[in-house]
Amino acid sequence: MNRYVKGARGERELIGMFMNSGYSVMRSAGSGVNSVSPDIISYKNGKGFAFECKTWDRTSLSIDVDKFALLLEWERNTAMETFIAWRVKREGWFFLKLSELEQNEMSYTVTMRKAREINRRFDSIVMV
Repeated sequence: MNRYVKGARGERELIGMFMNSGYSVMRSAGSGVNSVSPDIISYKNGKGFAFECKTWDRTSLSIDVDKFALLLEWERNTAMETFIAWRVKREGWFFLKLSELEQNEMSYTVTMRKAREINRRFDSIVMV
């Protein structure tokens, strides 16, 4: 399946999950194509979250240094907690704080093992 199609489908799935929990949700224009903002923003009762979404079935996930810097700047400027939302086939969504990724020369990375250890799931971040 085309990476863009798979990613867009994952983003729509996450949007639906937040909407079903009573959040107002917006998908960023240009999401997935050199965007300067996170893919999804959700907001409810004065609390907002931002998400950079990835739907990769690999043993690790990487965000390039420039994109990571933009996400950090977004988090600082908006005071919205910003997550990497990683959808794994047959396991669902894992939500990782930016500080939980490890810096390498060319990217910030998290392993599937670490994501499973952290095990932050949708229910643990939403306000019902």
